[in-house]
Amino acid sequence: MAFKIPLFDLNFDHEEEEAILETIRSKWISTGPKCQEFEFDFSELLNVKHAISLDNCTNALHLALKLLNIEPNDEVLCPSLSFAATANCIKYVGAKAVFCDIESIDRPVIDPKEIKRNITPKTKAIIVMHYGGFSCDMDTIMHIAREHGVKVVEDACHAPISEYKGRKLGTIGDIGCFSFFSNKNISTGEGGMLVTNDEAIAKRAKLLRSHGMTTMSYERSKGHATQYDIVDLGYNFRMDDLRASLGIVQLRKLVADVPKRAKIRALYVKYLKDLKKMKIPFADDSSICSNYIFPITIEDPEQRDTVRNMLHEQGIQTSVHYPPIHKFSIYKEEYRELPKTDLFAASTITLPMYGKLTEKDVEFICNKLKVILE
Repeated sequence: MAFKIPLFDLNFDHEEEEAILETIRSKWISTGPKCQEFEFDFSELLNVKHAISLDNCTNALHLALKLLNIEPNDEVLCPSLSFAATANCIKYVGAKAVFCDIESIDRPVIDPKEIKRNITPKTKAIIVMHYGGFSCDMDTIMHIAREHGVKVVEDACHAPISEYKGRKLGTIGDIGCFSFFSNKNISTGEGGMLVTNDEAIAKRAKLLRSHGMTTMSYERSKGHATQYDIVDLGYNFRMDDLRASLGIVQLRKLVADVPKRAKIRALYVKYLKDLKKMKIPFADDSSICSNYIFPITIEDPEQRDTVRNMLHEQGIQTSVHYPPIHKFSIYKEEYRELPKTDLFAASTITLPMYGKLTEKDVEFICNKLKVILE
């Protein structure tokens, strides 16, 4: 079905085409100078010491737990309201995911009280996910983590240049992970970034992303070394220069795109704030936010799918972020009651959100939603 207003629209034009052509003409398309440039630009924008480009955010999360020495039988606390990769990375290292409930329907991020309640001597790390680009309560979470001697990984896939009290999300915990999947604020098709202020972590991350090799092909091509050693059991998690060249352009566009999304969010709030039978999460949050998605919640969860179908009939594409991870078959052994997460997941609808939306588009969406709900 072709939607009149899609959920997402790719922010690409001639700049991305030219960037790809430039990289192809350079005759270096694997990990090389464009990856280095992208990493530098990313670290500068986030004011973080180290940024390591990777092939996707799933592997960034996997690598983060390896770098923090999370081992089999360790426990890692995480939200269930996220994409499955947030928890799958815990299984990759043989540890156990311990799911924590969200704060509320209005703030669907991991609840610090749940974190405190579920910490045990086996807990070695906490993964937080900044839903929609809005921050978790990082002051409280970091205090709990330091008090118990556990590490913090920020899944910031929704949150490039979002802020918490003046600090960029992803730079507050021990490691931050970002996604450049095709529908993210920064789009490279596939791609990810791991950031940290810890030099030892960054050094090992560069080693493990490329088979544990002491030098990479680009370095050897420049005559820096003619041989290499394998000093650790690494992976092939490298980004390539083709995707990095897209990322460089997309990163420049991000700075202009985020204010556009903020205006679109403000329009949604303006048109929907008095509409009964629904709520807008983070409605009163005025922090700088990427606004990756625009979720709402329907008062009656049993009507959610009906509302979505009726919007689709009007040419408005929607989605659901997310089916809760703890209810997937693969996590039946980790299942626990998470009533707030379950309620949010059953009642949420993700409306279209991207910089090219016009006020006319937003008004059309909101008017259709009003008719349906009223």
